[in-house]
Amino acid sequence: MPQSDRIVVTATGIISALGIGAEKQLLALRQKESGVRLPRFLQSVHAATYVLGEVPFSNGQLAQHCDIEPDSEAATRTTLLAISALKQIVDKTGSDLLQRSRLAFLNAGTVGGMCTVEDLYLEFIDPVKHGDFERFIDTLDCAESTEHAAAHFGLKPLLATLSTACSSSANALMLGARMIKQGLVDKAICGGCDSLSRFTLNGFSSLKNVDKMHCRPFDQSRFGLNLGEGAAYLLLEKESDAKARGATMLAFLDGYANTNDAYHPTAPSPDGAGALRTMRQAIDKAGLAPADIAYINAHGTATTNNDASEGRAIEQLFGPEAPAFSSTKPFTGHTLAAAGAIEAVLSICSMNESFAPANLNWSEPMEEISIQPITENLSKEIKHVLSNSFGFGGSNVSLVFSKADS
Repeated sequence: MPQSDRIVVTATGIISALGIGAEKQLLALRQKESGVRLPRFLQSVHAATYVLGEVPFSNGQLAQHCDIEPDSEAATRTTLLAISALKQIVDKTGSDLLQRSRLAFLNAGTVGGMCTVEDLYLEFIDPVKHGDFERFIDTLDCAESTEHAAAHFGLKPLLATLSTACSSSANALMLGARMIKQGLVDKAICGGCDSLSRFTLNGFSSLKNVDKMHCRPFDQSRFGLNLGEGAAYLLLEKESDAKARGATMLAFLDGYANTNDAYHPTAPSPDGAGALRTMRQAIDKAGLAPADIAYINAHGTATTNNDASEGRAIEQLFGPEAPAFSSTKPFTGHTLAAAGAIEAVLSICSMNESFAPANLNWSEPMEEISIQPITENLSKEIKHVLSNSFGFGGSNVSLVFSKADS
C-alpha cells in the first residue's frame, strides 16, 4: 500500500472505571479524577482490602445498556463490557456498513468468563444443583466473548482472539493494521476486554505486586499495581476508504512493533532492552525520529521491576530530555488484555485535545533513572504519541499514533 494510503482510526468505543465513552475518559483525565476505589461488585474476601479500577455498573445495568434482556443470554461480565464498547462503534458507524465490509474483529482477552464461572463453582460441585453453571461453562474460553459480541450485532467478520497478557489488545491493533495493508480485509475492529475476578486478584496478589493503596507509577515508593477492568475497540481502515465515505479521521496508526524479551515468565529484562527495541522499531516504522514524539503513554504498572525497566528504556532512547510521559493506569487500574486498546484511545484523546495527562500519585523520583513523569496536566501540541504495552513473558508492543492532520 502506498505511503499516502495510511491506516486511520475512524471510530472508538471504550468503557472503564472512568465510565462509558471517550468523553467520560477525557473529562476524568482533565479533572485528575481516578476511577480506582474499593469494589462494589466483585465478590471477594479482599473487597474491603484492595482498591480496584472496577467499572461502576452492575451486570444488570450493563445488560440494560447493551439492550440485553436479563437471563436471555449467557453473557458474562467480560462479554457485557465487550458489547458495551463495541456498541459505540456500531452506533457511530452503522451496522450496515460493517456487515457489507470485508471486516475483521480482532479481540483480546486473558481470563475470559472466569468472572462468572467462579461465582457458579459451588453449584457445579453440588451433587444436586447445577443451575446456571452448565449454561455458562463454555464462556470460560476467551474466544467466547469475541464470538458473542460479534453475533450480538449481527456481524460475521473474520474473527480472531489474541492473548499475550497485558499487550494483547495492542497486538490486536498491530495485527489489524497489517491485515489491512496486506489486503486481507478492508476494515478491522481491534481491541480487547477483561473483567475483574477473584482468580485474577488472587493470582496477582500471590506474586506480591498488587498495591492496597493507589498505585504510584515511576515513584520511588511504588509497590505494585491496581487491577482494573474494561474494554476498548478502535476501527481501522485505509485513509482512502475513510475519505471516500466521508468518515471522521481521529488519528493515523503509523507505527507499531512487537518484540519478546525471552528473559523471564513475568519480569521484564532489567536493562530495558526489550522495551527499547520495541519503541525504536515502532518509531522507525512510522518514519519518525525519537524527537518527533511529544508524549508517551507509558505502560507504567507501578511495579518495582516494570517501571525501572521501562524508565531505563525511555531514557536510553530519548536521552535526559525525554518527552512528556505518564501512566494512565492510576485512573483506570491495569485492565490487562484491554489495557493496550484503552490506553490507545486515551492517547488519541490526549493528542487531539493537545494535552498530556498527569501521572497521578507521584511524589519521589526513582533512584534508577534521572527522568520523571509529568505530575500535572500539560497543555502542548502533540502530533505524534507513543503508547507502550508490555506483558508477561516479555511480550512488548509499542504503537505510534499521529494527528489526523499531520
